[in-house]
Amino acid sequence: MSEPATPTERFQALRGRLFGLAYRMVGSRADAEDLVQEAYVRWHQADHDRIESAQAWLVTTTTRLALDRLRRLKTERDAYVGPWLPQPIVGSASAPVPAPDQHLDLADDLSMAFLTLLERLAPEERAAFLLHDVFEVDYRAIASVIGRSEAACRQVVHRARERVHGERKRFETTEAAKAALLQRFLAAVEARDEQALLALFAPDASWTADSGGKTPAAPRPILGAERIARLVVGLREKFWQPGRHFEIAIVNGETALCLLDDEHLVATLSIATDGERIQAVYTVLNPDKLS
Repeated sequence: MSEPATPTERFQALRGRLFGLAYRMVGSRADAEDLVQEAYVRWHQADHDRIESAQAWLVTTTTRLALDRLRRLKTERDAYVGPWLPQPIVGSASAPVPAPDQHLDLADDLSMAFLTLLERLAPEERAAFLLHDVFEVDYRAIASVIGRSEAACRQVVHRARERVHGERKRFETTEAAKAALLQRFLAAVEARDEQALLALFAPDASWTADSGGKTPAAPRPILGAERIARLVVGLREKFWQPGRHFEIAIVNGETALCLLDDEHLVATLSIATDGERIQAVYTVLNPDKLS
């Protein structure tokens, strides 16, 4: 199948893929949209007669822009108050927002657990790993993006893959299992049942809350099922108010919870689970990330 005829059509055909790459790189929907727009501007300024592949050119350009953005964001994120989590992409359970690159069938690689693991990689490691293992770019092209030899890129991807997959195995499960655990979580929260909550969490579970210092939240991850169960009951007692309720939703392509005040979104809650117990909770409360 031939490429679309005009530069604009070529770009639009790849927009979802570029956004998916940029979002996984920077963890911010707003920043990803800016990066894609900048790639669009550069695409229209390019000499298209000298470009063999629109996809290769645009993926390379978007990755380099994302690397530059990550380097500029380092100081800002180092000064961030409390844990930093990616900006969620939210849809309802009945009408979920499709993944921006849904045709690639990569929804699992949008999960909060996966994106949080990516945050542990250096920018160049993240770029090389995503390009090769998620977007199936060859090592020769990756070498030109990050300025290393092909052999060095192979080593970078291998190390990044080991770090990400080594942590990720414990998170693999079905959406049905997640939904069942979340329903049990909601019932326990409504009943203020600390023992029922305790039974839901793995002994070494973690609870990470991103508020950016703008709403009340623990300044560091809470570790251990007992501490998490007490935390949840305490939050239910202290901060509940009329009109506040949970809804099952789709956050970053996976079953999750949204906390709303009437129709106003005040938090998202995503989980990682082995299918039997909740291993980790990622909750985003920073209002700047929920607009």
